[in-house]
Amino acid sequence: MSTDRQRIDKWLWHARVVKTRTLAQELAVSGHVRLNGIRIDAASRPVKVGDTLTIALENRVRVLEVKGFAERRGSATVASALFDDHSPPPPERPGPVAVGPQRDPGTGRPTKRDRRMLDRFEKED
Repeated sequence: MSTDRQRIDKWLWHARVVKTRTLAQELAVSGHVRLNGIRIDAASRPVKVGDTLTIALENRVRVLEVKGFAERRGSATVASALFDDHSPPPPERPGPVAVGPQRDPGTGRPTKRDRRMLDRFEKED
């Protein structure tokens, strides 16, 4: 086996970008992967050390630089040695939306009196 290149579907699977090799093939064929800025449409496309992969996943984009290859799929620590991650940080999630009256954190469950006051407050609206 040549150690200077590897099929992109195998590399995606070995690097633990996806859970199965079948998912890696589908990802590559679907056009959600760019190799050095060029969209690929074949799972057999070879990657080599120094290539940059831009991968559009469900809710984020990952930018990975290929650092090496593996003979088989290993642990997450082994997989993280195969690439440098240049992905942008994920967008911040908005905080929880307050609905109705709020209680101070750490005050515990409402008492019967508190519950009656909450019920009266909700009925006023």
